[in-house]
Amino acid sequence: MTITASQVNELRNLTGAGLMDCKKALTEANGDIQAAIDFLRKKGAKVAELRAGRAAAEGVVIAKTSADNKTGVAVYLSCETDFVAKNEEFVKLATAIADAALAAGSKTVEEVLNLSLGSATVKDAVQEKVSAIGELINVSAYECVTGEAVVAYNHMGNKIGVLVALNKPLSDAVAAVGKDVAMQIAAMNPIAVDAAGVSAEVLEREKSVAREKAAAAGKPENILDKIAEGAANTYIKENTLLTQAFVKDGSKTVAQVLGSAESGLTVTTFKRVERGAAK
Repeated sequence: MTITASQVNELRNLTGAGLMDCKKALTEANGDIQAAIDFLRKKGAKVAELRAGRAAAEGVVIAKTSADNKTGVAVYLSCETDFVAKNEEFVKLATAIADAALAAGSKTVEEVLNLSLGSATVKDAVQEKVSAIGELINVSAYECVTGEAVVAYNHMGNKIGVLVALNKPLSDAVAAVGKDVAMQIAAMNPIAVDAAGVSAEVLEREKSVAREKAAAAGKPENILDKIAEGAANTYIKENTLLTQAFVKDGSKTVAQVLGSAESGLTVTTFKRVERGAAK
């Protein structure tokens, strides 16, 4: 019988075995998926068993920018063990995926998986690595940003990747402060650039918590709303990038540091990708 590409892909997704191995197994099994899985297992392919019930929370995050520094991407290639994450070939694969995504201007994980990587697609290359190593490997997160200048930062042995888009063209001063801000984002994990990026739901949750705590502490009813508003303002100050205290100098906010580097300089957007935090 004729074996279709969709059958081969289904078997690969179930087992992580190589393309040709899956095609051969399906041919031997006359297209029966379960019989093909049994065939692979009998031939020594233990990938399906290894993958079952295991989490891919290790890996590397690669953040890079384009040659003109106006586009940046961050790719999280996940695996199951730190041993594999530190493997040179695994890191090379993650870097190659980031390079391909950057060149193509990919916007989503799905677009990245369908990119050409050598003679195959990114998805095929990842599956081949699964088959070779015997661990679950995925492109588990991907981000792309654009701006007048984009700074990329890789933190803690590629455990965190940060992209910062700024509103001014790249210069030595912008690059330097951009890196400092990226380090701030890696360390402090802000939820938005400023208050405008914080949802009403999040603020209402913070107000509700503060109001209930104050009521439980015996505060008068007529000041509960004021306490709640104060808590929301504090939350914004501590959790949005521009109002956070700068980690290198707590007497200044990030906004002040940016303005000191170049008049009117600010962050337009940022992305933070952390190992183990798949999207």
